[in-house]
Amino acid sequence: MVNWIKSGSPWIWLTGGAVSFSLLAVLGLLLLIGWKGLTYFWPTPLLSWQTSSGERLIGQLYDQDEVLASHLSSLKNGKTVKEGDSITRLHIKIANRDIYPSDFVSVLKSQLSEPSVPRGWAVIDRTRDGQFFGKPVGYQLADGVVADNTDIALQAGLVESEQVHQQIQTLMRDKVQVWNQQLEKLRLEKRKRELNHQLDAAYLTQYDQQKSALEQKLTAVSQTLDALREQLRQQALLVVDMRGDTIRIPVSQILHIWYPNDMSLPEKIAHWGKQVWHFVADDPRESNSEGGVFPAIFGTILLVIIMSVIVMPLGVVAAIYLHEYAGENTLTHLIRVAVMNLAGVPSIVYGVFGLGFFVYTIGGTIDSLFYAERLPAPTFGTPGLLWSALTLAVLTLPVVIVATEEGLSRIPLSVRHGSLALGATQFETIWRVVLPMATPAMITGLILAVARAAGEVAPLMLVGVVKMASRLPVDNEFPFIHLERKFMHLGFHIYDVGFQTSNIEAARPLVFATSFLLVAVIVALNLTAIGIRNNLREKYRTMGQD
Repeated sequence: MVNWIKSGSPWIWLTGGAVSFSLLAVLGLLLLIGWKGLTYFWPTPLLSWQTSSGERLIGQLYDQDEVLASHLSSLKNGKTVKEGDSITRLHIKIANRDIYPSDFVSVLKSQLSEPSVPRGWAVIDRTRDGQFFGKPVGYQLADGVVADNTDIALQAGLVESEQVHQQIQTLMRDKVQVWNQQLEKLRLEKRKRELNHQLDAAYLTQYDQQKSALEQKLTAVSQTLDALREQLRQQALLVVDMRGDTIRIPVSQILHIWYPNDMSLPEKIAHWGKQVWHFVADDPRESNSEGGVFPAIFGTILLVIIMSVIVMPLGVVAAIYLHEYAGENTLTHLIRVAVMNLAGVPSIVYGVFGLGFFVYTIGGTIDSLFYAERLPAPTFGTPGLLWSALTLAVLTLPVVIVATEEGLSRIPLSVRHGSLALGATQFETIWRVVLPMATPAMITGLILAVARAAGEVAPLMLVGVVKMASRLPVDNEFPFIHLERKFMHLGFHIYDVGFQTSNIEAARPLVFATSFLLVAVIVALNLTAIGIRNNLREKYRTMGQD
């Protein structure tokens, strides 16, 4: 036994067991997050209960738990309960939040009858007020007449609604947005001339004419948009809710409709895939508690890419200086100590630094020099994508420096000496020989930087991330990538939905789904970097041999 302990085998087994346990824990966490998030999109059946008071309750069984009967004695009409007895409590989603006080109710199982599965009941996904549970009984056409065949009329109405929505979006994108931009350019040009004391009567006359023409165009297109929206409001689906009331839902508010109790297993699987796609590809609604997360995905990936482009040159240059040029002196020692200390600074401190230095100092200076006509409305002197990327670049800089320097230290001196002996300068040796061989280590630093930066939220709350962004940072307007704009981020989206929404029960599954999506994005970015690193490692493997 003593010899076995001295051989080091126990420590090998302990290390292997710890690594295995850690991997299983991480895998279990991912499976839990994935299960909680992805099952949200499954078409849960609608169940019908009869309460003890004779009311009908129709909804989806969201959750159930056990509560002590002694805590609910006031609800049991004076009946005595034994100490320690528990009662099952059901949490039911009844939706229809625009009609009922809440779209979730909690009822004791003993106060409900056995559930049944009603046929013909639909789940209607709406543009506002969340989902609606009801049984379609008719479709009202634009002239007020109820169609004979509800299903056919509804499908035709949804197709027409989609076409009208496309017309509205086209008009907004190609006309309203363009003309508003032209009006803004006119205003800024006038303001710039006013600051430079270049206003004259001829220019003011031309300005008034151009402004009047654009305003007339906007007025005309606004009337067209109002007519299209009114066309959508005239058609509506008539549905009966669980109380027996007939509710009119305009077709303009209906996004999707499905009948979970009448679907076969293949139809449920297809529906689940469509809902997952809508979650990934659509914009958020209802204060982020409904809809998709595409702007957050786009903002996260774009932020990481810009951060990587900024941090890699800075980190590599710093590592090359420290390892190849700087000698072992007091300055070098201080730089290394500073790098190590930067790695341990809390991320929120970087956010405060970015807000004070990047946003207010550099951004404010840029505004005063190049965008004076836009003041007092700031352009770069406000949190945005560029300042967020720079803040994360400073945050992850120590990781890249350390990883790159370790890679440089692994390259044999014989390689450098051989290059110098053949007549190459030190710069040529570093550029053509050392750096290519150290590329895998540089990519390792990038992987670590991406893994940390993609999940950071605290500094971004100060330097650019927002709850809801009206536009993406990339569009067809010059210069196409707008680094001054605010953006959405998956990490902040999780925080906002989980802790800031007023309807936490409805938003809780989205927290798990977004968390799983954030992990998937980070894994995808890391796998891409790992693939590049492995290819480079194989390419330069023989060069690193003595």
